[in-house]
Amino acid sequence: MTAIDALAPARTVSVVGTGTMGQGIAQVALTAGHPVRLYDAEPGRAGAAAEAIAGRLDRLVEKGRLDAAGREAALARLHPAAELSELADSALVVEAVLEQLAVKRELFAALEKVVGDDCLLATNTSSLSVTAIGGGLRLPGRLVGLHFFNPAPLLPLVEVVSGHATDKDAATRAYATAKAWGKTPVRCADTPGFIVNRIARPFYAEALRVYEERGADPATIDAVLRECGGFRMGPFELTDLIGQDVNEAVTRSVWDAFYQDPKFTPSLAQRRLVESGRLGRKTGRGWFSYEEGAERPLPHTAPRTEPPARITVEGSLGPAAALVGMCREAGVEVTLTEEDQGTRVLLPSGGQLVLADGQTSAEFRDVVYFDLALDYRAATRIALSASEVTSWETLRQSIGLFQALGKSVSVIGDVPGMIVARTVAMLVDLAADAVAKGVASAEDVDTAMRLGVNYPLGPGEWAARLGPSWAHELLDELCARIPGGRYEPSLALYRQTYVQMKGDQPE
Repeated sequence: MTAIDALAPARTVSVVGTGTMGQGIAQVALTAGHPVRLYDAEPGRAGAAAEAIAGRLDRLVEKGRLDAAGREAALARLHPAAELSELADSALVVEAVLEQLAVKRELFAALEKVVGDDCLLATNTSSLSVTAIGGGLRLPGRLVGLHFFNPAPLLPLVEVVSGHATDKDAATRAYATAKAWGKTPVRCADTPGFIVNRIARPFYAEALRVYEERGADPATIDAVLRECGGFRMGPFELTDLIGQDVNEAVTRSVWDAFYQDPKFTPSLAQRRLVESGRLGRKTGRGWFSYEEGAERPLPHTAPRTEPPARITVEGSLGPAAALVGMCREAGVEVTLTEEDQGTRVLLPSGGQLVLADGQTSAEFRDVVYFDLALDYRAATRIALSASEVTSWETLRQSIGLFQALGKSVSVIGDVPGMIVARTVAMLVDLAADAVAKGVASAEDVDTAMRLGVNYPLGPGEWAARLGPSWAHELLDELCARIPGGRYEPSLALYRQTYVQMKGDQPE
């Protein structure tokens, strides 16, 4: 079997569409050594884009990331094109035009009349079907998705998307070329949202649901996901950065593409924000205000209180097992029992402290829930959940215990699954479903989520850390309390859980 090589650097790469993404992709190809042609349907824009790229190369020289000779050689290979016909000798054409199916189909139909039959065609679409874009082509097998992330010169991930008609060799060459350009490509089938925009939906959606359930305010939810969950940014500040209209449009696109699957249902709260014109940083106001002098709201943080002198831990604390040693180091006396009662800490008040499991405090006599953490030692904040039937003394002792461990404590409403736990469980479920349906390999899913959206762990890595049944059991409990199908564990997660649990049993 003959190996498929990356495009040779001497081969011409053309980019159609000279907005931010088009310029970024052109810069990537240019610095990889290719002659690059820029084309835009609007006269003058290709030339302006070439000047903008030259300015970026200048800044690279100033920062010592490119030498002057390299800059001059790159600019000598950069050619604005006034007519589409000037792209005739291209080995690869990447389009980055409007996210409208008709516009893209019309462009590729015109390109087929210009370029040779061996020219690879690529779309940078983030939301449209690669299959649909190539549906009208004479040679649809040569069209592949090359989804770069913004800013393209800096972010390493590229989703290489195979449409229904894409030839395997075309996808392999596109993958090899992206890798030769210094990128980290992942292979993906043509599915709504591809990998990242499909699997990332719960990161936004669960935060919005907690907000709509009056569990916590945006600043507190963001802080818990950052300081406890280990995510780079919280979903409210991130959607303000992306643009509320853009983020909601992607959510709605994925939801519609999956025929209104409840797992992808958009948020009414976000819809109202978009309708009000509060789109985030670009309008000066979204979930937070970005007007001059505006102060960012602080997360809810409980005042200092005394920790309990002693606690009893029944059974294993599972993902929170590190808390036993941490409590002892903080001077709290810990008694361990042999009873396997799950994640339960008995407090002197007679109440219990339990790791989030999808149930609510209101269902029990005197229980405080605490949220999942990426790393309980490294976490600087923890969320606690209580109800009106939780005694003040149990809540007070729970707050004091985590404060003694050096954590800021945010007390939220009686929300099943809390914040980090329900978000991670949904990410694990959607990833398992995607892998089972052949969207991508488990390894590529983890790579895509770490590099594409800076998650601290990929969903598969979370699942391995938390154990085979953790996500399934939590979602089962959520589904019982919030019916409608959103939290129903996928068949893939069920099978994965069952197989792993059976594998752990002795013969």
